[in-house]
Amino acid sequence: MPPGTRDALLDAAEALLDSGGVEAVTLREVGRRAGVSHNAPYKHFASKEALLAAIAARELLRMRDTLVGGLAPDTPPEVALRAVFGGYARWALAYPRRFRLIFGPWSTGSDELARAANAAMDQLLGVVRAAQERGALPAGPPERLAALLQAVAHGAADLETAGHLAPEGKGGTDAAGLVADLLDHLAAG
Repeated sequence: MPPGTRDALLDAAEALLDSGGVEAVTLREVGRRAGVSHNAPYKHFASKEALLAAIAARELLRMRDTLVGGLAPDTPPEVALRAVFGGYARWALAYPRRFRLIFGPWSTGSDELARAANAAMDQLLGVVRAAQERGALPAGPPERLAALLQAVAHGAADLETAGHLAPEGKGGTDAAGLVADLLDHLAAG
C-alpha cells in the first residue's frame, strides 16, 4: 500500500459520516471514495466498527490538540478552562455526527480509541487541576469536576442541536453560554 492510504481511508470515512451518519459509512464506499480497491480498507480495518473506532480516535486527538494544544503556554488557567469547555460545546455543535459517534455506545473494544480517549481526558483533567490550583474551580476530585463540565457541555449541545436552547429563544443562551454560566457559578461558590 502506498503511504497515506490509511489516512485517505479515514478522510473518506469521515466525509461519509459527516454527510450521512454512521449508516452511510461502508468499507466498500470508503475504498471507492479513497480511490483504492474495494479490498484495501480491509487491510487496514478488520470491520466497519474498527474503522469507526479509528475515526473516533483521530477526532478525539484532533479535538484535544485544537482545544488544549492550541492554547499558549502562559494562558491563565481560568481562561484556558473557558476556552476548552466552551470550545468543546462548539465542537459538538459543529460536528454532531462525530460527537455522537465518539460518545455513543461501542459494541467492541479498540485499543486505539481507548488510548485517544485517555489522552484527551488527561488534557481535560490538566486544565481542571490547574484551574483548581488557581482558585477558579472549587476543591474536590478533578475527575468529578471534569465530568460535570463535560456533562453540561454534552447536554447543552444536545439541547441546542434539537432546538431547545437558543440565545434569542429557549433558555436565553447557547451551549457555550451554559458552560460559561456553570463556570461562573463554580468560581463564585
